[in-house]
Amino acid sequence: MPASVVRLLPYGLVLLLPVLVMHAKAGAEVAIGVIDLLFLLRAARRGEWAWLRRGWVRVGAAGWAWLVLCSLPGVGIGGWGSLAQAAGAGRFLLLVAALEEWLLVEALWRRRLHRVLDASALWIGFNCLLQLWPGHSLTGFPRYYDGSLTGPFSRPRAGVNLSRLLFPTLLPPLMALLARRRWAATLAGAAAAMLGIVVMVLIGQRMPLLSTLFGLVVAGLMLRRLRPVVLACLIAGGAVLALSPVISPPTWYRLVTKFSHQIETFPDSDYGTIGWRAVVIAAQHPLFGEGFDGFRNACPRSETFVGWWAQKEHRADGGALVACNIHPHNHWLQVATDSGLPGLALFTALVLLWMRDLLRGMRRPGEKGVRDPLRVGLFVAVLLEFWPITSTLSLYATEQMGWVYLLLGYGLAEARASERTVAMSPEGSTPSA
Repeated sequence: MPASVVRLLPYGLVLLLPVLVMHAKAGAEVAIGVIDLLFLLRAARRGEWAWLRRGWVRVGAAGWAWLVLCSLPGVGIGGWGSLAQAAGAGRFLLLVAALEEWLLVEALWRRRLHRVLDASALWIGFNCLLQLWPGHSLTGFPRYYDGSLTGPFSRPRAGVNLSRLLFPTLLPPLMALLARRRWAATLAGAAAAMLGIVVMVLIGQRMPLLSTLFGLVVAGLMLRRLRPVVLACLIAGGAVLALSPVISPPTWYRLVTKFSHQIETFPDSDYGTIGWRAVVIAAQHPLFGEGFDGFRNACPRSETFVGWWAQKEHRADGGALVACNIHPHNHWLQVATDSGLPGLALFTALVLLWMRDLLRGMRRPGEKGVRDPLRVGLFVAVLLEFWPITSTLSLYATEQMGWVYLLLGYGLAEARASERTVAMSPEGSTPSA
């Protein structure tokens, strides 16, 4: 194989990764594994191990090692299978390091990845609209049986995927239009933003929509010029929601009727019983948790059948097997059931370090008080995933976390590039002696 092909292979895999995450989970796992392996081989060949001294890498490695320890047979309850999965969980950390330290260092590859992300967001959104009319996506799927729009997917994944992609793909062109200070450009930007929110409403997934609205508020706080558009988006989203009984009755049912009922009866709902069961498991095993997949493995055990005082139905068994699932639908509860309170503390420190690094040097050089909209979008996307009060997929689900770690690595690489730009500018250079 020609040397040029070998050199370009990992870059090509990064650009292909969004497509694989959407439509070929096994292929995404292979791509991540190859990228990780090539990154380690490159570091060994060149003796470049300085990245191991980064704060988030050290904390992440400690959390990974603790998870492996908690998953050892005799410590955790999942056996050798749990241990093997815990060992493989580090693949995402290596992917982020590879993106930050190697594959996205050059602006050219960051721009190319951004184009792929733009295309991915458009692909998901366009297919969602096709499920409204004519009724099927380009991949042949109708809307889900519960009324939600799935876009190009067979299951309800469009909302959570698009909610993460929306901010880094939409904010840069939107802020560029607003910067022109012309009515036509402002209206075009506002229309694009409102269309994104309207699509999120029509998708009909409750938590992705709430996450998107929260992300809008955060973005508005960070980008002053965006605030009128945020208000317009909230009004447009509310108007579409008010009209949904006519234009999309399933959307009204899922976002209003069903959601209000779930909030009113949360302790007795599926999410409430699952969340409480996770709290019980973590409280019963605070030091080591139950190892990888601790919630799934421990939930069916009768000793975890503990009632929640807030449940109106006063079920002494806490819902028994009804409260069991493959994961607790919250990253923080999942970490606590997998690796106990020490693991949760390390995870908290890791997320805080990521947030700090994503925020570092976000203001544009030479533009006092103006933040880079791309950096803001990437920060918001990662923040939405790791916000503690939310419902999520598994922390190790490649079909969702593949997006998150890709955006995280992209954001960290942009932060490093901003630091280099400031260091080379006259304002950031060190005076000579």
